[in-house]
Amino acid sequence: MAKRDKLNLHGVVLLDKPAGMSSNRALQRVKHLYQARKAGHTGSLDPLATGLLPICLGQATKVSEYLLGADKKYQTLIKLGEETDTWDADGAIVNSRPVLVSEAAVEAALDSFRGAIEQVPPMYSALKKDGQPLYKLARQGQEIERPARAMRVHELSAERIDEHHYRLNVHCSSGFYIRSLAHDLGQALGCGAHVVQLRRVACKGITLDQAVDLEQLENPENRAAALLPIDTLLPMLPRAEISDAQAESLLQGRPTAANALQCNTPSRLYRPDGSLFAIGQVDSQGRLKTEKIFVLDG
Repeated sequence: MAKRDKLNLHGVVLLDKPAGMSSNRALQRVKHLYQARKAGHTGSLDPLATGLLPICLGQATKVSEYLLGADKKYQTLIKLGEETDTWDADGAIVNSRPVLVSEAAVEAALDSFRGAIEQVPPMYSALKKDGQPLYKLARQGQEIERPARAMRVHELSAERIDEHHYRLNVHCSSGFYIRSLAHDLGQALGCGAHVVQLRRVACKGITLDQAVDLEQLENPENRAAALLPIDTLLPMLPRAEISDAQAESLLQGRPTAANALQCNTPSRLYRPDGSLFAIGQVDSQGRLKTEKIFVLDG
């Protein structure tokens, strides 16, 4: 059977990633289903984790950076009383202790993880030391000192499920590790803890209820409906309309007067026909400058 030609598709698929699958494998599956020539995602999830993983096709890959540094929201189930080497349920149990803490004690401990905090990332992470991913070093039995990083937790709440399990809702800055939160909370309580389930539910105004799963994408009709416009990922940027003459001038790389435009922060720039043209802003000289131009034909 002859291979199908790859397609120059441009858009976004909001994927609900399944558990047990790496983000790259999920990306490759979506890319294959769409037969897309180019694809990327906006920030990986652990294999254990599920939830919102925006997949960018074609020119949409140009906007992935706008979500890489965005705040995220998670729901996680943690288990008290057991520590694992990976700080989640995929790892081996390395320590077990009795759980002798009250619900009030858990809430009091959580207070130290709200606001501006310093967090040490887990050894089992994709962060690198001398070009080598930490998780590879961890599998070799190595423990590398990791500097603490400044993070912010905007919201953090807990719901007791039973004596050993709590469900946490977390709204945090980019680069935050929920596994580190579970581990550090377990240390603060003196009983140890690890992540059992993890689900990303929102990212920069995009929510999980907009997402589709891989099974749904197997259906061609669902697949077509799930391919969303590029600006789906840019709700945080203001919208501005430019003229066709300004667009053509920008395409030629010529100095372009902003005219009546007032956007002095990065904005979505649209042609008069409503099509997304670029991300840009007006500089201090009153000229229109672009950060990204989207070439959507062909």
